[in-house]
Amino acid sequence: MPTDDRLLLLDAASLYFRAFYGVPDQRRSPSEPPTNAVRGFLDMLATLVQQHSPTHLVACWDNDWRPQWRVDLIPSYKAHRVAAPAAAVPVGEVPDQAHPATGGLAEAVPNDLEPQVPVIVDVLAALGIARVGADGYEADDVIGTLCAAYRGRMPVDVVTGDRDLFQLVDDAAPVRILYTARSGVRDAVVVDQAYLRESYGVRDGAAYLDMSVLRGDTSDGLPGVRGIGEKTAAALITAYGSLERLRAAVDRGDPAIKGAQRARLEEGRDYLDVAPRVVAVALDAPVPAGADLRRPASVADAALMSRLASGYGLTNTVNRVLNALGI
Repeated sequence: MPTDDRLLLLDAASLYFRAFYGVPDQRRSPSEPPTNAVRGFLDMLATLVQQHSPTHLVACWDNDWRPQWRVDLIPSYKAHRVAAPAAAVPVGEVPDQAHPATGGLAEAVPNDLEPQVPVIVDVLAALGIARVGADGYEADDVIGTLCAAYRGRMPVDVVTGDRDLFQLVDDAAPVRILYTARSGVRDAVVVDQAYLRESYGVRDGAAYLDMSVLRGDTSDGLPGVRGIGEKTAAALITAYGSLERLRAAVDRGDPAIKGAQRARLEEGRDYLDVAPRVVAVALDAPVPAGADLRRPASVADAALMSRLASGYGLTNTVNRVLNALGI
C-alpha cells in the first residue's frame, strides 16, 4: 500500500481525562476557569502531530458513553460508573475510560473538567480539526468504523489509553494502537501484532477480542467466564483458533476440555451468547458522511481562535499546536 497518507484517530475523552489528572491546575484564583485539561489535551495534540506527521486527523467523540443497546445485552455494562462519585478517582490517577454521555457528562466527571470539554470542542472547531461522533455509539465505535472505512487506503494510528481498542490491531490493514496508559503520549507504546503475541499470547486483534470476551473486564462491568483469567483465555483461543471454534468444541464434547474448565464454559454460555457483540467495537456506526478528515492547512475560524486563546490564557499552547500543524 504505497502512500504517504496517514490517519491519526484520537480517543478524545481518553486524552482529555489523562490531561485533567496529569496537568497541574495553575489558577491563581478559584474564580478563574479551569484550563488544565484543555492545555494538556492541546499539548498532547501538538506532540502527536510532530511525532507522527498525519495527513488526516480526527478527534473521535463519545456521543453516548453507555449505549442502551449494549446495556440491553449485558445490564452490568459500565453500571458501576453511573453513580461513581468523582472523588472515587484519586488525584494523579487516570481512569481507564472517560464517561461523556449524549447531551452532557456522566456523574463521574469531576466538576473542574466538565466546563473544559466545551472549550476543547470550540478549539477543535477553530483549528479546523474534525471531531466525529455517532449518536448511540461510543468513541470506540467511531474509531472502529473509521478504521474499517480507511482499511487499505492508508495506515491508521489510534491514540488511546483503553486496551479495548487492541482488538483493532491489524498489520495487514495496517492499524496499530499508540497506547498511552503506561508512558503517556510522548512515549506511547506501539501496539501491533508482534506486541500482542509477546504481551498476551494472541496472534492478532481478532484473537485479542475473543480473549477479552472470555477474560471479562471489571472496569467495564463485564464479568467474563468465571475462573478463566487472561492467560487461560489466551491459551484457549490460541488452541482453538477463535471463540466460536472453542464453543463448538465444548458443544461437541471435545475430551480436551474437561473438569472445572468445561463446567465454567458451560456455565458461562448465556454470557458468551451476547458478550461478543458488547465487547466488539462497531465497524458500521453511523458516522456523519462527508466530513473533511484532512489535517487542516489553515485556521478555520481565526476570530474564535483568538477569543479562546486570550479568554482562557491559551496563547502559548495554541501557538504550539499551530506550529506543529504548520499553519
